[in-house]
Amino acid sequence: MFESLSDRFSGVIGDLGKRGTLSEADVAEAMREVRLAMLEADVALPVVKDFVNKVKERSVGAEVLESVSPGQAVAKIVNDALIDALGGAGAVPLNLNAAPPVPILMVGLQGSGKTTTSGKIALRLATRERKKVLLASLDTQRPAAQLQLQQLAERAGVASLPIIAGQTPVEIAQRAMETGRREGYDVVILDTAGRLSIDEALMNEVRQIRDVTHPAETLLVVDAMTGQDAVNTAKSFNEAVGVSGVVMTRMDGDARGGAALSMRAITGAPIKLTGSGEKLDALEEFHPERVAGRILGLGDIAGLVEKAADTLDQEEGERLAKKMMAGKFDLDDYVAQLKQIQKMGSISGILGMLPGMGKLKDMVAEKNLDTTVFKRHQAMISSMTKAERKTPGIIKASRKKRIAAGSGTTVQEVNKLLKQFDDMSTMMKRVNKLGLKGLMRQASALMSGGGMPGGPGGRPGGPGGRPPFG
Repeated sequence: MFESLSDRFSGVIGDLGKRGTLSEADVAEAMREVRLAMLEADVALPVVKDFVNKVKERSVGAEVLESVSPGQAVAKIVNDALIDALGGAGAVPLNLNAAPPVPILMVGLQGSGKTTTSGKIALRLATRERKKVLLASLDTQRPAAQLQLQQLAERAGVASLPIIAGQTPVEIAQRAMETGRREGYDVVILDTAGRLSIDEALMNEVRQIRDVTHPAETLLVVDAMTGQDAVNTAKSFNEAVGVSGVVMTRMDGDARGGAALSMRAITGAPIKLTGSGEKLDALEEFHPERVAGRILGLGDIAGLVEKAADTLDQEEGERLAKKMMAGKFDLDDYVAQLKQIQKMGSISGILGMLPGMGKLKDMVAEKNLDTTVFKRHQAMISSMTKAERKTPGIIKASRKKRIAAGSGTTVQEVNKLLKQFDDMSTMMKRVNKLGLKGLMRQASALMSGGGMPGGPGGRPGGPGGRPPFG
């Protein structure tokens, strides 16, 4: 969602980096570009002014203007200012420091993703924090809202408050807290009703619920796709009922990103969590320094490692690695590996978390690699017999035609897949044959400029010999 903002910021900092020295005029010109980029991204005007003034003030100091690499110095200042605007370094956890059952009040407009987010938080607390969670729907306005939360609770493997028709939201909240106390729940999540727009009736209802439950957290759920409207919503809720934290949904969308940059300054409340999909596990902690890094094209390696740890099956990964190193890797294993990668999300999304991969990410998106190549490979392998998947060498012309017809592809595509797989298998066998020491010897020989060890011209065994990697 920060793509356009990231492109503009990277352009500005890249231009500054090309200059040997910086003048105040250079900084002023760069800040004009930054101001325009932020306004176009729907960042609130007071936040833009404060951000630009901070960066300008720090950038015209002698230590920057006389620096050996002023472009890098300004990049560091912009990065620090972005982190400040987003709420300061480090994720802010949910506050559960209260006598159980801890009430968490979910507020926001209709359609912001409040009910789904309640289910996501319940799953997160139950699996990561080992908490006993009760979900309660206080939404008597929207048809089937209570039933929706009940179904989400079943999917998350947590309890939901039984539905009793005719009760008011305040009565449901009181019953939820009583049930939580009586049945030993650690956390009670109260999902309030939303409206299509902010009105006094909604605010009064939320105030009454707040007064009878005394929540440890009042989480405002806002849709990142609504841009400046999300900021206005946050301001209204904060003034009316007080907000302790913000959850931004649809962070995987193509919004302009300004709402996230404005939220902390407008409400004073930190963004605690972000949602990026409909699945119940698609909820992440908000790390301002990581988001700043992604905006400036510095990547988010820590986020990528966390995502891998959360989504990848370690035992499956180790099994595949052993088979690869033993040279026994077959097409069934290749499909298993593709599924592991797909669990982490789209390839363009993964590339976006790596430093300096912006252009490559765009190329992947343009060629639609995320949705086509992997699926086509899986379709072709699914059209093969068990024997063909175990021993691809037996696949000749007639078999290729059958596989292509069965998977809706061409013989050329089947040939390409088999060639790629054969190259991978050959490489793994050579790596296994050389061993770690052999690889290290070759790497050191290449780095020292001596060519491949073993004979004249770097070819093992003398002239005419073949280099180990063919």
